[in-house]
Amino acid sequence: MLTIYSVPVATYCAKLRVMMRHKGIAWNELPPPDGYGSDAYRAIVPSGNLPAMIHDGFQLGDSEAIAEYLNEAYPDKPMLPDSVQLRAKVREQGRFHDTRLEPAVRAFYPQVAHETRDAVAVVSLGNALSRHLSALDLLLSYSPLNQDRLWLCDCGFAVTFAWIRAFQEACELRVDWPERVLAYDTRLHRFCAVKDELAHYKPAMDDYLQKASP
Repeated sequence: MLTIYSVPVATYCAKLRVMMRHKGIAWNELPPPDGYGSDAYRAIVPSGNLPAMIHDGFQLGDSEAIAEYLNEAYPDKPMLPDSVQLRAKVREQGRFHDTRLEPAVRAFYPQVAHETRDAVAVVSLGNALSRHLSALDLLLSYSPLNQDRLWLCDCGFAVTFAWIRAFQEACELRVDWPERVLAYDTRLHRFCAVKDELAHYKPAMDDYLQKASP
């Protein structure tokens, strides 16, 4: 049995679900007992990370570690390429998401609430996101990965792009999207796993964004 610990609005949990949906993996999803960060949860998952996984008694935290493990444990529809160099490229792109773009999106969360939003900070954060999207544009321009496949590195971008668009609509965030990045986002939406997960995830996003309204 595969159990995933998650909370509804967590981006890295949504990222992992895209991967599991694409591979057709069945899982049981549970909230962390007594809430995220609780002693009860750390007794099961020492790192306290979300998502976390229990697979036939084997415990693992961190979305990227779980994704790579599940990619090997369920080898049908592999989400890493065959060659060592192409696998490195997938990891490079995935690390860019996890260490550059997603943290820049996460930095915007304190500006969502309309009552406490700082207009100067919104402009600054939008400029930072635009710079990261420009860097992603350059990274994509050199990518040798087959664009007809959904790779592990793609799963996080699908969720993070949705948050950027939501912040643009709800919080008047201004972001410049390079054409290649727009095309990448459009390509990701062709995969059923991405469309299904974003439809599943949207109510949690909408609930979080309620405080964006005056």
